[in-house]
Amino acid sequence: MPRPPKCRRVEQFPMVTCFKPAGIPGTELDEVVISVEEIEAIRLRDLLELEHEECAEKMLVSRPTFHRILASARKKIAFALINGAALKVTGGSFKLAQHKLECRRCGHQWVGTVCCRRTVCPACAQKDWQITE
Repeated sequence: MPRPPKCRRVEQFPMVTCFKPAGIPGTELDEVVISVEEIEAIRLRDLLELEHEECAEKMLVSRPTFHRILASARKKIAFALINGAALKVTGGSFKLAQHKLECRRCGHQWVGTVCCRRTVCPACAQKDWQITE
């Protein structure tokens, strides 16, 4: 019996969790499921252009494990793009990173997870915050 996957560190939850080709109803599309940690691997390597070693450290996994996560994510994205399938971000074995946050409006500081759509200042309920670590 295989060992269950370790919990991977993800810095922020994705802002968008579903992508589909324009003009085709979702009910008519095949769906490819990509995990949150696979999206994090794409973000770190392809968007931020960090080296594999840095990415692996940020996600708290070994370099070979990071490479497998990244390869799996790229294969799923390529399949969805080439075959016109919907791409749904869901599931996985991950834990959101805790950050020191500060509200730009009222100056309140707190520790919490980052989700660009949902993170609000607990003091003034504004979405105008920054990471201060």
